[in-house]
Amino acid sequence: MSHEKAVLLPTTSSAAGVTINRASTRELRARATSAKRVVLSILLICFTGTLLLRERHPASATHAERLLSENVLMDTHIDLPVILRYAYNLQPSAYNLSDTVIGAVDIPRLRSGKLGAFFWSVFVPCPAEDNANFTMPAYTVRDTLEQIDIVKQSVAQYSSTFRLATSAADIQQSFKSGFIASLMGAEGAHQLGNSLAVLRQYYEVGVRYLTLTHTCNNAFADSAGTQEDPAKPLHHGLSAFGRELVHEMNRLGMLVDVSHTSTATAHQVLDHSLAPPIASHSGAKGVWDVVRNVDDAYLRRLREGDSKSGDGVISVVFAPEFLSEGEDSKGRLGHPASVAEVADHIDYIAKRAGKTHVGIGSDFDGARTPEGLEDVSKYPSLIEQLIERGWSDADLIGLMGGNFLRVFRQTERVRDSLKHMLPITTLYSKRPDLPYHWNATTL
Repeated sequence: MSHEKAVLLPTTSSAAGVTINRASTRELRARATSAKRVVLSILLICFTGTLLLRERHPASATHAERLLSENVLMDTHIDLPVILRYAYNLQPSAYNLSDTVIGAVDIPRLRSGKLGAFFWSVFVPCPAEDNANFTMPAYTVRDTLEQIDIVKQSVAQYSSTFRLATSAADIQQSFKSGFIASLMGAEGAHQLGNSLAVLRQYYEVGVRYLTLTHTCNNAFADSAGTQEDPAKPLHHGLSAFGRELVHEMNRLGMLVDVSHTSTATAHQVLDHSLAPPIASHSGAKGVWDVVRNVDDAYLRRLREGDSKSGDGVISVVFAPEFLSEGEDSKGRLGHPASVAEVADHIDYIAKRAGKTHVGIGSDFDGARTPEGLEDVSKYPSLIEQLIERGWSDADLIGLMGGNFLRVFRQTERVRDSLKHMLPITTLYSKRPDLPYHWNATTL
C-alpha cells in the first residue's frame, strides 16, 4: 500500500450507503483514521477518473487476449481488504463485488482484465503510539486477524468466482477450473506483535507472504520509510531477531517480501534467506529514484544469482509516485504516469536482472493509478504495450505469473527440505512479560 504522496480531494460523496469524507493523506505512521482518509481518497479517484487511454492496436490486443486466456495472470499485491475495513467497517457483504464498485477491483472488471490469481493484502497500519522497543502494537495482531477474516468471508460470499489458494499447485488448479485464485499476504512485520508464534498461526490460516516492513522500522528490520520521511537506520538492515524471522519463514514455506524495506534489509535477505525473496510491489530506482524502489545492485545480484537462494522476483507496482510522478530523491519532477511508465520499469528490471526476475504487483485499491491502468480491467493494456516492445510469448508468460510461480515452488521445496527442523521459539529480547522468573512463592 502506498501513502507517500498527499492526495487532496476536498469533496464528499456517498456510495453503497457509506458516507465518504475526502481528506489529504498523511503518513502511515499516523493513526488508523489517517489511513482511512487515504483509502477513501483513492476510491474517489478510481471512481471518477477519466484519464485518456492510448490508442490500441488490434493485432496486439488479440495477441494479449490469447496469452491471458491460456496462462495465469498473477498480481502479487491488491489492497481490496483495506477498503472493506476502512470504508465498510469490516462488513464485506455491504460491498457488492458482483457489480461495478467505487474502487479499482470488482468481479466484472477482474474477469474483463483476465486476472487469474492475486494476493489480497491483509494490511494494517504501523502503530502511531508504539515506543522505541516496539512493545505496544499488540492490537495489530487483532486487526490482521480481522483482515484475514474479511478475505475469507469475501471468498466464501463469491465462491463461484474466488477460490482460496495456499500453494503454487492451488493457483494452477484454480485457473484451470475457472476460478480466481485468492491468496493472502501480510504487509509488515509490525503485524506480528514481535512473535514468531504469531507468524506460525498466520501461516496456518493461509497467509503466504510477509512483507518485512511497511513504512516504519520494527523489531525485525529497517524500513525505507516514505519519500517525505525516509526511515533512519536502526538495525542497519535485519536485526538478529529479523534473521530468525527469515529462517522461520523459510521453514514454514512463507515467501519473504522485501518491498518497503531499506536497501540494506533487502540485500541482507539475499544473504540469509534459503528461499528466493519477492518484492511484491516495487519499482526500479534506476528509472525513478525514490526510497521505495529497488537499486541496481539488487537487480545485478538477481541476474548473477548472487544470493543464498540464487533466485527472486520483483513485481512492478502501478503507483504513480513510484513510477515517475512527484519529486524524486534528486529533486527532479516527473510527469504524469501511464501504462508506458509501468512498462519502462518492467523493461529496466528485465534488462538488468533478467526477464525471469520480473512480475506484476499493482497495489490496486492501495494507491492512485496511472493512465491506461485505472483498474483491474486494464491489465491487457500492459501486455499489449510489452508485445509492441518486442517481448516474446515465453517472456510474457513469465512476467504474467510464471516467474512468481517458479519462486513460490522453490520456497515450497525449501520448506520440504527443512521438515526435520523444529520451530524457532526465540523470544523478542525486549519483551516485558517473558521470560517470566517463576517460582512457587509467586503463585
